Amino acid sequence: MSHTNLTYVDWLIMLLYFVFVLGIGFALKRFMKTSKDFFQAGRSLPAWICGLAFISANLGAQEVIGMGASGAKYGIATSHFYWIGAIPAMIFVGIFMMPFYYGSKARSVPEFLRLRFDEKTRALNACSFAVMTVFSSGISMYAMARLIQTLHVFDYIFLSAGLPLGWIFHLSIILSAIIVLGYIFLGGLTSAIYNEVLQFFLIIAGFLPLVLIGLKAVGGWNGLKAAMPNPSYLHSWHGMAHANTNPLGVEVFGLAMGLGFVLSFGYWCTDFLVIQTAMATDSQESARRVPLIAAIPKMFFPFLVILPGLLAIGAATPKPVTTERVENGAIIRLTTLPTELEAKGQGLVPAKADPITGKIVLDTSGKPLLDYDLAIPSMLLHYFPTGILGLGLTALLASFMSGMAGNVTAFNTVWTYDLYQSYIHKGASDKHYLAMGRWATVGGILLSMATAYAATGFNNIMDTLQLVFSFVNAPLFATFLLGMFWKRATGNGAFIGLISGTVAAILHHGLTLPVEAHTGLHGGWIAVIHSYPSDMAQNFWTAIWAFSTNFIVTIVVSLFGTPKPESELVGLVHSLTPKPELGHLPWWRRPEALAVLLLIMVITLNVIFR
Repeated sequence: MSHTNLTYVDWLIMLLYFVFVLGIGFALKRFMKTSKDFFQAGRSLPAWICGLAFISANLGAQEVIGMGASGAKYGIATSHFYWIGAIPAMIFVGIFMMPFYYGSKARSVPEFLRLRFDEKTRALNACSFAVMTVFSSGISMYAMARLIQTLHVFDYIFLSAGLPLGWIFHLSIILSAIIVLGYIFLGGLTSAIYNEVLQFFLIIAGFLPLVLIGLKAVGGWNGLKAAMPNPSYLHSWHGMAHANTNPLGVEVFGLAMGLGFVLSFGYWCTDFLVIQTAMATDSQESARRVPLIAAIPKMFFPFLVILPGLLAIGAATPKPVTTERVENGAIIRLTTLPTELEAKGQGLVPAKADPITGKIVLDTSGKPLLDYDLAIPSMLLHYFPTGILGLGLTALLASFMSGMAGNVTAFNTVWTYDLYQSYIHKGASDKHYLAMGRWATVGGILLSMATAYAATGFNNIMDTLQLVFSFVNAPLFATFLLGMFWKRATGNGAFIGLISGTVAAILHHGLTLPVEAHTGLHGGWIAVIHSYPSDMAQNFWTAIWAFSTNFIVTIVVSLFGTPKPESELVGLVHSLTPKPELGHLPWWRRPEALAVLLLIMVITLNVIFR
């Protein structure tokens, strides 16, 4: 992308954003007087603020860059991550699970597991969740560093100093870490939430023009259809009956069970990253509305983040361009050549280069691997003029920052409350735990920097994230499902089930491999006994194996154990918990009415784009 032209206007827009986010942190620092203020935003924020933050906490690099990448790689079938992979689960957590979370007064998801089961189950989940948040934050760092590399922002400085251009990747990691550390260290969860709301509006302002301009450039919807490499790219259900007849590479059962049930419910119902945002509200009634409010814009975000990926893969691949001009009576011809990465890419999606060596990465068949993560950045650079380019890039940077910040605030809460306070230093003052939360933020950032380099082995960060979720969230959802709806479930059953589910995920990953992928990070590191058409299909089935194993093992072990007395399960098990009193609200303001409306809307979208 050597044609990047950033002007002072673009730089000014990005600079204003960074000043603003750090300013929010400084403004909120004086309100961070207790650990509750720092970790839980004082449980005092209104539902609509938390609703926008709820969706924005998930709207990090994995959402914007990852969904755009998946749109380019898999087509509009990526919308399943929203329409069946998010909305039903968001409705479920708002209607059924939020009363348990908020009503139990638990400060985190692991702490809820302690109340429902026992300490060892809490410790296991706290450790696995801490690892997952570090990986997720690292992926956001990686995506931001790749963006800065793509923009060639520091090329001139590094070339002038005689430094290798590969070092730009390292510098970008460090800069993004310092900025996120600054405003989380100062303002805690409240700072993260307000910045996530800002990011929500920036994403809309930056990406809506991109979609409109891109559609116009390819000749509208009909032109996009003609430009697609596969007719199935513009259908969400077409060809889904068999794994080999659709770009996603997964059949209906794998999609419905792996994504629509295990991964989606496992993420939205158990991931403290999003749950902590809803728990920051001022009442249980507000907490129930938060996921439902967030589901409304979530339903339409495929048109902002997936469609640009389709437009990128459907655009014309850059070719040599010759221009002529007359100067002093002579005709001067100037030929602009695309870079090697652009020429060996497809559409505006370039070939993937190793971020350190700069060499093109090849798959097992010797073909250049496409760098789908650069689909949206390439669109921005290709279509946006000065000013709007700065706004679009700021929207991307905001998504990276929020993705990192959300994971880091979840990490510092779980570390401080569920590990440090519970097992390392009990009985300390609240001031001590507040200080530990701030230092945990520093530690989380440093660990995230280390894991950012692990993401370089993938050409689609959404594949990476779904792999991590299949190891952590998928087995955990089985534990929650049984714990909330089966009073017979025991602590030993939950603990052994969690371990068994995680081991099942590890074994499945080690024994399977996507086609044309190298063994290692993509799987097959034990032996290859089965191949999947895509990374995503492998992830879905990894999640299914993890969930099913945990579910069965937890039931079997629980049947041989002694459950907690029913008096200790009030507020933790559905059948023993008083239902929320909503008689004072008209029917159209009740969460159930909004849930029905959301289901009708999401079914309509699936029918339209079937």
